[in-house]
Amino acid sequence: MKSIIDYLDLTHTIASSLFEGKKYAWEVLPDIGDFILEIGPTLSEDEYYSPCENVWIAKTATIYESAYISGPAIIGPETEVRHCAFLRGKTLVGAGCVVGNSTELKNVILFDKVQVPHYNYIGDSILGYKAHFGAGAITSNVKSDKENTVVKTCTGELIETVMKKFGAIVGDNVEVGCGTILNPASVVGRNTRIYPLSMIRGEIPENSIYKNSGEITSIQ
Repeated sequence: MKSIIDYLDLTHTIASSLFEGKKYAWEVLPDIGDFILEIGPTLSEDEYYSPCENVWIAKTATIYESAYISGPAIIGPETEVRHCAFLRGKTLVGAGCVVGNSTELKNVILFDKVQVPHYNYIGDSILGYKAHFGAGAITSNVKSDKENTVVKTCTGELIETVMKKFGAIVGDNVEVGCGTILNPASVVGRNTRIYPLSMIRGEIPENSIYKNSGEITSIQ
């Protein structure tokens, strides 16, 4: 499996230091909450306000009145959190993002300009720069047998994560079609397009078009 920077442009998140010393991107998932609590108080009071305990929101962000945000959480500049969005905690949302109506986030990092705009569930996951989820696309973060998650790479290697809850690592500029389910421990390479109603499992190569299981073509 490739390195973190092959999937994610770390210049597009304030959490770049969290990835230092890590081999795989998912290794940061257990540390998201503590990281937010560490850097939240250091954010500029000229640029951020704190409406409640352990929540920091950029003053240029737009937060709809019906949205619910539980700490620890950071919402970046120019980001829009829309009607009835549900941010359950341990959520670090970058700059210029869209968190849409009835979208639920939990223990996630959204890099800058990520869009999860319609009825999405993103849990225990990392979404890279400019990743976009179509309506109803979700990450499934717990296996049905409740055992630890395992990443299956493109070469068939199995990597134990030692985590029961791990949704997906979605690389930069990935387009996820409407109604798609990313099964636990999915890893999607950057610049990949996933057809609507897909069922994703394991690692998907970068610069690919995913149509069905076993039907993946390179972008020409």
